[in-house]
Amino acid sequence: MFRNVLIADSGKGHVEEMVRMLREISVVREARLNLLHVVPEQAGEDFQEHWQEAAGIVAAAVGRLRLDPSEINTIIRQGDTKQTVLKVAEELNADLIVMGSRGLSRLQSILSNSASQYVFQLSTRPMLLVRDDLYVRHINKLMVAVDGTGVGDDALRLACELVREIPGGTLTGIHVTRQDITPSRGGKSPADEVLERAVQRARSLGVTLQPVHRTGDVGRTVCAAAEELKSDLVVIASQDRRPVVAKALVDLDRLLGSSVSDYIRVHAPAPVLLVREPEGRR
Repeated sequence: MFRNVLIADSGKGHVEEMVRMLREISVVREARLNLLHVVPEQAGEDFQEHWQEAAGIVAAAVGRLRLDPSEINTIIRQGDTKQTVLKVAEELNADLIVMGSRGLSRLQSILSNSASQYVFQLSTRPMLLVRDDLYVRHINKLMVAVDGTGVGDDALRLACELVREIPGGTLTGIHVTRQDITPSRGGKSPADEVLERAVQRARSLGVTLQPVHRTGDVGRTVCAAAEELKSDLVVIASQDRRPVVAKALVDLDRLLGSSVSDYIRVHAPAPVLLVREPEGRR
């Protein structure tokens, strides 16, 4: 499932703790780990000092991961953090990016030049965001948002592949609609049909999916359900990427709008694994 995992580590937060827990799952344990630390562009004359500091941060992170240095590829680059993460992910052909997040809103993220928000918007690769203010638990209870789309099916498949390797692990599939639609007599509602297909898809992958249907605002409802069910990891499909032509532009077009994945990224009570739609499918 994962061959190349890129860990973008600033030496803060719970990223290493999350990676340690992921490595207890065999499909992640077999992946090549790549640990990236970025030296800021403005290092200037103090470059050597910054580089030595970076080497110390990387060595400490390897120690916290409890890995032999030969088991991990360490990378130190100088540049803009957000752009460097994207560039290195491309070079490595990483199939998962793990980053810490301060849990800022979209507007706060843009104004503070947030690296995780930038990568979150522009990468087509699965991305695991670990908020600095979260208590990271052992991964046992997973929740996946089920929406019946192609990229939603990718998220479901990924969640199934993860939970299948966790002894006693459980997977809940939540489908949220704005309002209840009463089915015709003897029929099924659209929500019933979406969840039934998800249950069948999970069963074909060797996993029992517990279906849950809720009504309300999608982002808030998913977060509330994750809190209620004490989920350890939330897996969601995220389709609201900026177009390629807008990569160099400030994302003002969505500031006043709402983004489900952005809301969940900020408010979920657990780390969030975002599955993006591959570029070729768009």
